[in-house]
Amino acid sequence: MAKKKALDVLVQKASILMEALPYIRRFFHQTMVIKYGGHAMVDEHLKNSFAKSIVLMKYIGLNPVIVHGGGPQIKKVLDRMQITSQFVQGVRVTDSQTLDVVEMVLGGKVNKEIVHLINQQGGRAIGLSGKDGQLILARKMKLFKSRGPEDPPELIDMGMVGEVIEINTDIIRTLEEHHFIPVIAPIGVGRSGRTYNINADLVAGQVASALKATKLILLTDIEGVKNRKGDLIPTLKAGEIPSLIENGTISGGMIPKVNCCLEAISHGVEKAHIIDGRVENALLLELFTDSGVGTEIVPD
Repeated sequence: MAKKKALDVLVQKASILMEALPYIRRFFHQTMVIKYGGHAMVDEHLKNSFAKSIVLMKYIGLNPVIVHGGGPQIKKVLDRMQITSQFVQGVRVTDSQTLDVVEMVLGGKVNKEIVHLINQQGGRAIGLSGKDGQLILARKMKLFKSRGPEDPPELIDMGMVGEVIEINTDIIRTLEEHHFIPVIAPIGVGRSGRTYNINADLVAGQVASALKATKLILLTDIEGVKNRKGDLIPTLKAGEIPSLIENGTISGGMIPKVNCCLEAISHGVEKAHIIDGRVENALLLELFTDSGVGTEIVPD
């Protein structure tokens, strides 16, 4: 009986591999841009699981490109230095002192830890800041706040917060051709040499668009996009999203994420995914199983 049970387990494992085969074949040599953030970046077990998933993707012929955040890590250092942050519409106002911390944490500690974890699992990761080879050309972000129907919107000074002008894809393509895994910190540089702090979701979307990636995958701390009953929506067409935002089904921090996905799809990315990074092996489950674990956003 025990022998049969053990055999059943092996058969089930083989079935899982067979389920993955058509997806492996479909995505062979395709580029996947993954925004790495949230709980998956702070839980030790999930960090190692993520690194293994990335290495597996590379070994079976996919080209993962990672763009990472680091909000909790930045907050921890700012608190220690007694620097207070102000947020406007979910964006951290970045003065020169805050920018020094952001660059130190994102371009240094966080980026190098991700590279190290991937390399420990047998990968060949290279850490990059958007300043390296002018990978991310940026400009100062203009953020406007409504003052009423009869008044012009107010321009909010966000300090050194930037938005992407251009992604230098030559750097990423060169690394891919030599079988390296790019790990990108979302720090940009202006034409005059000024440094900018940029939202990681926005950078991931712009990188995916510039590379014409097959997929953009955002790891978050929620299951995905939900309907008004709180049930997960497995698939969303791009054209359905504006009305879901208007009626409040999609709200809060999910709005910039879905808009980032829409922008990427409009520039040639085949599909975008918002998945729960708290689920172990979430990347593999979303890519290589029939059901997936999050919300996929597809063109109309």
